[in-house]
Amino acid sequence: MARILKVDEIAPDFKRYLIEAPVISTRHKAGQFVIVLLSELGERIPLTIAASDALHGTITLVVQEVGKTTMEMGCLRPGDSLRVVGPLGKPTHIEKLGTCVCIGGGCGIAPLLPIARANRDAGNFVVSILGGRTKELVILQPEIEAVSDEVYLTTDDGSLGSKGLVTHALEKYVEISGPPDQVVAIGPAVMMRAVADQTRPLGIPTVVSLNTIMIDGTGMCGGCRVPVGGESKFVCVDGPEFDGHEVDFDMLVKRQRIYLAQEEIARRRFLEQHECRAATVGG
Repeated sequence: MARILKVDEIAPDFKRYLIEAPVISTRHKAGQFVIVLLSELGERIPLTIAASDALHGTITLVVQEVGKTTMEMGCLRPGDSLRVVGPLGKPTHIEKLGTCVCIGGGCGIAPLLPIARANRDAGNFVVSILGGRTKELVILQPEIEAVSDEVYLTTDDGSLGSKGLVTHALEKYVEISGPPDQVVAIGPAVMMRAVADQTRPLGIPTVVSLNTIMIDGTGMCGGCRVPVGGESKFVCVDGPEFDGHEVDFDMLVKRQRIYLAQEEIARRRFLEQHECRAATVGG
């Protein structure tokens, strides 16, 4: 069991958890995730590690409360315990390439943080582009700025940075500075697909993380199967990161929608049983 040391609400429906996990903290590398289990019969939640501190034996997880189990996790407080297994998944391949543009949308900004940090530590010039529907949903801005050489912000409504999408900011950057040596994009599938479509004709190597489709996290359930380069891949054991130009995003989106009806039923039942949550979690 891992003990929660601190919980911060960093944005509407977003919480950051500092968790005591000494073994995981010493082994974690950028891009890896953990499986969180709130109870013995509960749902497994794959969560990418946003940060780790081997000296203090802690890891940081950022959770967006969208479904029944993440909302249930949102009820936990410092001192509570949960089961945490990891680190799992293949680490991000990091090497000195030159300029790396790191693009994060919404909850994808959290897993982007250690990747941006690792790229900068490797000697790359890191340009980060962060986007969200509103300024409140552009999370971890100070943390990203601390590990980036340049940062560009975009919001759908123009409440922070430039009004528009992350692809607009990427297009503008390429026009001014030329194509970067690599792009890493993490966020909603439609965002990652748009970035991959943008970089493909320019020949810019593009890495995407498909962590949101994972269910079991160990390769046993097959729920995260996605065609990549014409081959069937399991995101949790073969990834979670892949060449964005080879991912079948149409199939990815379809697979993400398989359990939408069941997820909504579970969410509503949870809100009915916890009426105090309805007003704070879009109920």
